Amino acid sequence: MEPLLQLLNVSKTYRTGRDVEPLHVLRAVTLSVHQAESLAIVGPSGSGKSTLLNIMGTLDRPSGGTIRFDGRDISTLDDTELALVRNHKIGFIFQAHHLLPHCSVLENVLIPTLAKCSIVTPVLALERAKRLLDRVGLSPRLDHRPAQLSGGERQRVAVVRALINTPKLLLADEPTGALDRVSATNLALLLVDLNREEKTTLVVVTHSLELSKLMARQFEASDGVLRET
Repeated sequence: MEPLLQLLNVSKTYRTGRDVEPLHVLRAVTLSVHQAESLAIVGPSGSGKSTLLNIMGTLDRPSGGTIRFDGRDISTLDDTELALVRNHKIGFIFQAHHLLPHCSVLENVLIPTLAKCSIVTPVLALERAKRLLDRVGLSPRLDHRPAQLSGGERQRVAVVRALINTPKLLLADEPTGALDRVSATNLALLLVDLNREEKTTLVVVTHSLELSKLMARQFEASDGVLRET
């Protein structure tokens, strides 16, 4: 079976000036991820793990190498085509939940479905939003604003928002980093459960060894190189 996501010799280099040595953030990274897999990427700050996640999610472009996603080479797509890939097939969870403060829980979750390129109908989106919010224990909070929620609840809303368009790939950058220990554990277990139930491929960048160990595969990023542990 062809991998859902495949990186072949992907590199990322930043050139900050004519007389300054280029900064090699990623060095010939090769990685294959199959549908419904879960994997964690750990490593110190500056190791290139967040840059790698951004490239996987088409938020950044590599300096070299090839990226195949869902059966096609996306390395050569233009910005409009990449935006369609992101909206239809990729979900993002960040350390900061980025919820809109003036919108309710339900409205925040439905925001990705409002894009003109969305393939989810309003009726189906509403049904899915309510089902997922119920699944994560937030049915009583549908009309609440983010300020009325705990940190763990806000991050659960962000998880549901990332899943609303039924993505094939879910990317999480330090999703438990801003949470207390109990909330972090609960969110980590939720991500594992949703990975299994939704069959969505899950890639997590984290400093948390507890979260990392819950993933089926673990990788370490160091000096721009990725190594499976």
